[in-house]
Amino acid sequence: MLDIKYIRENADKIQKAADNKNIELDVGELLDVDRQRVALMREIEDLQAERNAISQEIARAKDEAGRREKIEKAKKIKEKIEELEPKLKKVKQKFLELMVLVPVVPAEDVPVGKSDEDNVVVYEKGEKPKFDFKPKDHIQLGKELDIIDFERGVKVAGYRGYYLKNEGVTLTMALMMYALQKMIEKGFLPMIPPTLVKEFALFGSGYFKGTTYNPEVDEIYEVATKTKEADGKTAKEKKFLVGTAEPSLLAYYAGETLKEEQLPLRMCGYSQCYRSEIGSYGKDTRGMYRVHEFMKVEQVILAPADVEMTEKLQEEMVSISEEIHSDLGLPYRKLAICTGDMSAGKYRMFDLEAWMPGSNRWGETGSASNFLDWQARRLKVKYKDKSGKKKYVYMLNNTVLPSPRSFIAVLENYQQADGSVVVPEVLRPFMAGQKIIKKKTVAKG
Repeated sequence: MLDIKYIRENADKIQKAADNKNIELDVGELLDVDRQRVALMREIEDLQAERNAISQEIARAKDEAGRREKIEKAKKIKEKIEELEPKLKKVKQKFLELMVLVPVVPAEDVPVGKSDEDNVVVYEKGEKPKFDFKPKDHIQLGKELDIIDFERGVKVAGYRGYYLKNEGVTLTMALMMYALQKMIEKGFLPMIPPTLVKEFALFGSGYFKGTTYNPEVDEIYEVATKTKEADGKTAKEKKFLVGTAEPSLLAYYAGETLKEEQLPLRMCGYSQCYRSEIGSYGKDTRGMYRVHEFMKVEQVILAPADVEMTEKLQEEMVSISEEIHSDLGLPYRKLAICTGDMSAGKYRMFDLEAWMPGSNRWGETGSASNFLDWQARRLKVKYKDKSGKKKYVYMLNNTVLPSPRSFIAVLENYQQADGSVVVPEVLRPFMAGQKIIKKKTVAKG
């Protein structure tokens, strides 16, 4: 969320940002509700002060008639406060519902557009492979090499289910270990964060469209089973499965105040990821491109409240992902994401897409976002600057490497005419030196 004072002073900019991000928000309505909220709070505060003053007068009253008069007056004030408090509660709820919709004003260089079709290709790097045979997609390769089983995956897990097996397992884990090692080399603190989290972590990081979880629009799984607290009582808080390590990493310092010298603070997390894909019904229904669970290494940075610094840090994060794509030998392109394809809290966003020749398409393999203080305000993460003033940190995140799509890109780019797949050199140390994945031979009895 943004500071209400900033919103009041920049209403036109906020409205334009909302319109460009396809967010249904009337800033004028928000400001009207804000005025009602402030007026009611002041009225209640004034009445409470008056009641406190009368209470003191009652204590000092010397005659019974005067005392009864003041008690009656205090009673009426109490009744008035009790009348106003439900109104204030209702106005505060409406205020919060509108506030969570308020977008960050995007950077000046962000392309204005209505959908992903308006995203801008910044550049392409790497040479697409040229085959003297018709390339297969990862579905056919996975089946023929006996490294993916979609049929039994659907039988056991349902729609979008899959099994990885044989070198499908070792190749995927090699991708994850390679990415994690790269991040450690780049100075990021490695973590395996919780994947089962409380509601505040997902609201705080912006994974709910509104103030609470809505299964119709939020691509998150809620856990139905109630957990027990240490004292044996049933936990009241809801729990959810994360779709990325980002919420867990960002919430690590929730409610805390850091020191400026700790910033920028770099963290990376390896996790299993769960996504309901509610908003993607009917898209990419075959294969592993869009699935309900997968693995990913994520990077986040907590930075000082310095926009210029965060832009440099975002470029740093993207450059690491680009380096990984280059090391893997994957042709890729960088996209500047337009306003209409950005969520409310994002100031600036870039995607990386790897070339997938078997599918004849570019596929998203990375996404880097700069949120400024939008997430930090929700999560209440601050720092104390050199002058002792408390400020909200600025938060950034970026995919290091997602397991299924990088797996797809490796299979399809490194396939050979005989149906085998060459293992990228940087992954071989994590696969006991294996250089090639071949079709399995069945021993004759």
